[in-house]
Amino acid sequence: MEWLFGRKKTPEEMMKENQRLLRRAMRDLDRERQSLERQEKKTMMDIKKAARAGQVDAAKIMAKDVVRTRRFQKKMIMMKTQIQAVSLKIQTLKATNSMAKAMSGVTKAMARMNKTMNIPALQKIMAEFEKQSEVMDMKQEMMDDAVDDVMGEEEDDEERSSTLAPAEHCASRLLITAASALHKRHARAIGEAE
Repeated sequence: MEWLFGRKKTPEEMMKENQRLLRRAMRDLDRERQSLERQEKKTMMDIKKAARAGQVDAAKIMAKDVVRTRRFQKKMIMMKTQIQAVSLKIQTLKATNSMAKAMSGVTKAMARMNKTMNIPALQKIMAEFEKQSEVMDMKQEMMDDAVDDVMGEEEDDEERSSTLAPAEHCASRLLITAASALHKRHARAIGEAE
């Protein structure tokens, strides 16, 4: 029924159809060239017979036909080469079109990801993390000083830093978890908005 209403062909369908037509044209040219080659061989045999029989004028006329036939064969070979070049150009266009479609999809995905990124919120989280980390460091130092005063023991800076390392690692994991939760929340909000 589509042929009744004239459905418009997609570019891919048009390319396939054009490729099919070009291949058919190349096959037809090959058939014609082979036919001309057979005719040339037959004419060459006739020229030899005419030359043996002493019919020089007939042989000359047939020789002109052979030359003309060879020119046609050359033209057909050149035409086939040009058709192959056009076919290659169409394939190149198809590949370029596919690449452009892929890039379009990637661009859309990148745009969606950029929309979900809330830079001010991430900066706020990072600032809050830094602030809380400093507060925790100060409290830890105060507690260490108090314990040292009560116990009367001095700790090395190396021991202190090795003790604080797990706490700092825990704090950075908290920051990563908070950023991930914020990202998921924004992704959900965008999904609901679409």
